[in-house]
Amino acid sequence: MSRARVGLLFGSFNPVHTGHLILAEYFATRTDLAEVWLVVTPHNPFKAAADLLPDTERLRLVELALAGNPRLRAETIEFGLPRPSYTIATLDALRRRHPTTDFVLLMGADNLPGLPRWHEASRLLAEFDTYVYPRPGAPLPDLTLFRRVQVMAAPLLDISATYIRQSLRMGHSIRYLVPAAVEAALLK
Repeated sequence: MSRARVGLLFGSFNPVHTGHLILAEYFATRTDLAEVWLVVTPHNPFKAAADLLPDTERLRLVELALAGNPRLRAETIEFGLPRPSYTIATLDALRRRHPTTDFVLLMGADNLPGLPRWHEASRLLAEFDTYVYPRPGAPLPDLTLFRRVQVMAAPLLDISATYIRQSLRMGHSIRYLVPAAVEAALLK
């Protein structure tokens, strides 16, 4: 029996937007991955917790955005893990829960240079494949340092949750930046 390969797109999703969804769909339909799970992170150790929408609200928005797509799903495993959330702890917990699944990290090129400084980075780099997608203005480091990293030709998108939050604060339209259901929920 072959093992399923599932891509993990980690994020605060504060809020989820079309850039996240385009990337997830790309990886779910144009690579060897059976599914892509959007791992909703309660507290990213590199972000201030005060700037985040409540965990359950961010999860609800991701679920609204993914409704009807059987290849994409919201993953809440980090809600039950100690905070701040470290990627290696999440991966260990997912492997215990899904022992017949191989997990692949999905990461923007802007995060790759800092990966060696992550908590237990040597394990991450040795035990998990990583698919990297381009990010505007983010050059790739020397890939010979990353033997399990593959750069993918995913669409280059310059949409950020920060921009969406700023637009909301200023009363500007966020139409087409987020799915219609997410827009409706945010504007309530």
